Amino acid sequence: MKIAVTYENGNIFQHFGHTKQFKIYETDNKKIINSEIIGTDGHGHGALAGFLSSKKVDILICGGIGEGAKTALRNSGIRLLGGVQGSADRAVEEFLAGTLSYNPDITCDHHEHENICEEHHCKNHSCENH
Repeated sequence: MKIAVTYENGNIFQHFGHTKQFKIYETDNKKIINSEIIGTDGHGHGALAGFLSSKKVDILICGGIGEGAKTALRNSGIRLLGGVQGSADRAVEEFLAGTLSYNPDITCDHHEHENICEEHHCKNHSCENH
């Protein structure tokens, strides 16, 4: 199983659509067997789901995430564990042990970008996702 975590300086980055790196863990028998930090190459919001799918990720652990990205992950078959904070490594270890606390209803509905379309700000993604 592959688990991706939004990543910044050892911790879970708190805004999925702005993450610049993921730490991807390969696991077997509830143990981490390998991990690597990969850049997102400028992908944002809904496009990140396709990026993770191309890496064959099964589970995403993150902080906040918007509805469009949640839908894209669901459509890609990636299980979402949102609302998590703290150490990325510890979160994966807790998940594997069955003790990770997360919020299945997490939603990030603020947009602090430069371009405006309709009722919100957007950049590097399609407004249809909102």
